[in-house]
Amino acid sequence: MASDESPVEEFRRITAAAMRAIAENDEIQVTFGSEARMVGNTARLPTPPRKMSREDVAQLRGEADGMALRLRFHDDKVHRKFAPSGQEARAVFDAFEQVRVEALGSEEFKGCAENLRASFQEKCQQAGYSRVGDREDIGLSDAVALLTRERLMGEELPASAQNALGFWRDWLDSRIGDDFADLRSSIGDQEEFARALDKVMVHLDLYDLDEEEEGDEEISEESPEEDENDDSDDESESEDTAESAEGDESAEEEEEGSEQVEDDQMAGEDDSDQPDSEKRRRESADGDGSKARYQVYTQDFDEEIEAAELCEEEELTRLRHHLDQQLSVHQGIIGRLANRLQRRLMAKQSRSWEFDLEEGLLDAGRLARVVVNPMHALSYKMEHETEFRDTVVSLLIDNSGSMRGRPIAVAAMSADILARTLERCGVKVEILGFTTKAWKGGQSREKWLADGKPASPGRLNDLRHIVYKSADAPYRRSRKSLGLMLREGLLKENIDGEALLWAHNRLMARSEQRQILMVISDGAPVDDSTLSVNPGNYLETHLRSVIDFIETRSPAELIAIGIGHDVTRYYRRAVTIMDAEQLGGTMMEKLAELFEEEDEWRSRSTRQSGRAA
Repeated sequence: MASDESPVEEFRRITAAAMRAIAENDEIQVTFGSEARMVGNTARLPTPPRKMSREDVAQLRGEADGMALRLRFHDDKVHRKFAPSGQEARAVFDAFEQVRVEALGSEEFKGCAENLRASFQEKCQQAGYSRVGDREDIGLSDAVALLTRERLMGEELPASAQNALGFWRDWLDSRIGDDFADLRSSIGDQEEFARALDKVMVHLDLYDLDEEEEGDEEISEESPEEDENDDSDDESESEDTAESAEGDESAEEEEEGSEQVEDDQMAGEDDSDQPDSEKRRRESADGDGSKARYQVYTQDFDEEIEAAELCEEEELTRLRHHLDQQLSVHQGIIGRLANRLQRRLMAKQSRSWEFDLEEGLLDAGRLARVVVNPMHALSYKMEHETEFRDTVVSLLIDNSGSMRGRPIAVAAMSADILARTLERCGVKVEILGFTTKAWKGGQSREKWLADGKPASPGRLNDLRHIVYKSADAPYRRSRKSLGLMLREGLLKENIDGEALLWAHNRLMARSEQRQILMVISDGAPVDDSTLSVNPGNYLETHLRSVIDFIETRSPAELIAIGIGHDVTRYYRRAVTIMDAEQLGGTMMEKLAELFEEEDEWRSRSTRQSGRAA
């Protein structure tokens, strides 16, 4: 059978088999698409070209080997246990871990080492390291990854990577140069490696360990919760008192809009299992951004704008045509999903009747009773409309640079289909997008520089909130605007917390009885300008506080869909998809589930009113 395969198909099959062998996991599912991603046991690799050179083969196998080695040598539970919550700190932590697993794989499998080297060279080229001319052109996590690769794997970096690392090398060497010995000695043990990273994070100023660590070690092991109390004068003699103090502290932090600890749903059991030093490390990382309220340096340059105002009519027509071409390919699949959703919604508005009335419409089905018994009175019926609360759905789409390509195209197609489907069902839908006007700060940063760089400026970029379709605008008038998502240069950085508040406030101004807010994103909030002068988890902290507010105190129903990014650590009601191609179906399914919940709510209300009567 293998003889009937094309070379490309044979390569795919062999690559998938090699991944399973290296990872020692027969349950790995391997697919091929536009870019490499890994979620759970499902791996997606770049589609190989029809005519593959030796370099193409090595590069693609390097991608596959990197994923397989991570499955073999990496434990997600340990990673989540030690990983900091701050966005920049998390990126650096992840960079160290990826180099660790590749270093282990290179030592054990010489063939993997060659493939990983080829893949790494290609990534350096794609990242444009040869064009880096300033320290700000390369992030801290990227620079750390380069230096760590050089020190732990003992290989010479490509010339382009050497150029990029040169802007950071002296600074990194002065901070963490002596830490690599400990990292190298613990490379085979993920937990010990993570503990060694504590010191690295401190030296990089990504978080601070408690200055009283030595004193805390003398505290009895029977009451570890006391380590989490900020007020040393209120130390308790019992575990119960310590726990209550911890709870009071948490309540205060919530009132102040502080960040929730990552993976709250596991806090009950997991916290008790963590050593005190680990708790201090996590608290310290979380506390960086929670100590200061979220603020905005200036709103003078922010804008809320209709999509049609961002480009010329001719270009908008061209972009819409391009979107229609992509829609035609997926029309059948997404169309069937849309029809399924429409049938579910329309079924909830089905007609119901009350029979055996003395007036109304003549019930022809019961005329036989009159023929059998002429003394029987005529029977009438009356129609009742099933209660269907008027609903508005707001679709908030991440328009950041990381969405460029297939993800944003699929998001635009899904939004288009959703708008048409819900409009046919009498449900109003609003489509919004969020990004920034510029990379690395724009006019807000220029004003901050001109003002003498005041400390802790808060958000330091110009927001751009885009209205692709308002709730009251019919689809036919807004369809052209949806093509704007495909415009080159539109997608920049993402400040999710403020965008979420903006979309929520628009919903709250509506008169509909039910408001649903659906967020589509592929990552955590990122704005280099803001994060360069604020704590690394500044934007993430604000996002968590906004989500907590909407989920606990707002009548709006919030649901999130993450594309290749785990959003369940932010949102209570969320789903993560591996491939952008799954977005349309997931959107339809989640909305259908929400309306099913509405149906259950209505049934409970009816039963309760019946019991009361």
